[in-house]
Amino acid sequence: MGKVKAICISERRGTSKHCIDKADLTKDWGIVGDAHGGNWHRQISLLSFDKIEDFRKKGAEIDFGAFGENLVVEGFDFRTLPVGTRFQSNDVVLEMTQIGKECHTHCQIYHKMGDCIMPREGVFAKVVAEGTISVGDDMKMLEPREDRPFQVAVITLSDKGFKGEREDKSGPLLVSILEEQGYEVVESVILPDVQSRIEKELIRLSDGRQVDLILTTGGTGLSLRDVTPEATLAVATRNVPGISEAIRAYSMEITKRAMLSRGASVLRNHTLIINLPGSPKAVKESMDVILSELEHGLKILKGSASECARQ
Repeated sequence: MGKVKAICISERRGTSKHCIDKADLTKDWGIVGDAHGGNWHRQISLLSFDKIEDFRKKGAEIDFGAFGENLVVEGFDFRTLPVGTRFQSNDVVLEMTQIGKECHTHCQIYHKMGDCIMPREGVFAKVVAEGTISVGDDMKMLEPREDRPFQVAVITLSDKGFKGEREDKSGPLLVSILEEQGYEVVESVILPDVQSRIEKELIRLSDGRQVDLILTTGGTGLSLRDVTPEATLAVATRNVPGISEAIRAYSMEITKRAMLSRGASVLRNHTLIINLPGSPKAVKESMDVILSELEHGLKILKGSASECARQ
């Protein structure tokens, strides 16, 4: 059981948050009156009261809201909890969607103290049941819902697509196929063929959003700009070569040019990452190969299925 120690909002983005005594939370939006509300996954930011107190002991004179947090809660170490964990206070239910956040421009706290706890200790959530929260209210932790579908992210790698010079057809096709099969696509993005950018996005989605599966499309050929496999292997904790081998073997029956595809399949901790070719036709063929076994593989990864061979 936790307790709400502070509620903080800012009416405009880029301005410091200030404390209020009570807040109305709207489903799929966030706190009424807070500029960071919206139809996205970072509707509410939460920070542990204990982490703020520890930071203050280092000599930082900071008020609640200084880190950009909406809710300061005592009793939980948010950073150690898995994405999908839910929290209830009165009628309000929040579902955690992301751990941490990259700091693009260091804040005043960082410049003064040489550190800031929000990027590594703060978490984000969406509002799944609305209501009112007041300072001093209790908050309890709920387990992730049992019927929560596998969380998936889709990344299209294309210089021209990123610049808007070419329509991305492969990414939307992947989203459509996955959603038809009951997967929840939480993000779909387009990136240029830049290895450092791809690595950073794979790490963010695997570690911060803790998605179960990342499917990339594009950047697997022999061009010097095709660096998707290199980025994927660079962030891997374990290799899963059989998936890409199966895709190439199937595609070889259609065109011998499939031997030129360098796509990789790996794990980054508890996230499966699979590189697919860039064309919609090749994407469809690849999904035809892996889709039937994908759910079983993800269940093994999550510990909810056995690897024992069927008789």
